[in-house]
Amino acid sequence: IRKDYLHKVSHEIISENQVIVSENLQIKNMVKNHHLAKAISDVSWYELTRQLEYKAKWNGRKYIKIDTFYASSQLCSVCGYQNPDTKDLSVRTWICPKCGAEHDRDINAAENILTEGLRQIA
Repeated sequence: IRKDYLHKVSHEIISENQVIVSENLQIKNMVKNHHLAKAISDVSWYELTRQLEYKAKWNGRKYIKIDTFYASSQLCSVCGYQNPDTKDLSVRTWICPKCGAEHDRDINAAENILTEGLRQIA
């Protein structure tokens, strides 16, 4: 059931987009955290990225993986300021001290990952 769902989701993503960008997560290291291991394994991130990669090739799409160490959640997606205080995972929202933009950690990281991926193919 899970693999069928992943095939449907990956097909939809590939069909609707010319460029797909994701962070190259170190899943093997993430599952070493015993509190998160089951949840990480259940969502099958590796399988989804594997399917996106080969389906992108088949369909002439671009699939870009951004380096694990890219500071996506620390950078202000508006002005580019790097906020070292956001390294702490408990910080879920933050306000940029340079431009005053308010950020949700995950949305800001997603915007930065997309911007970096588009920069790489430009």
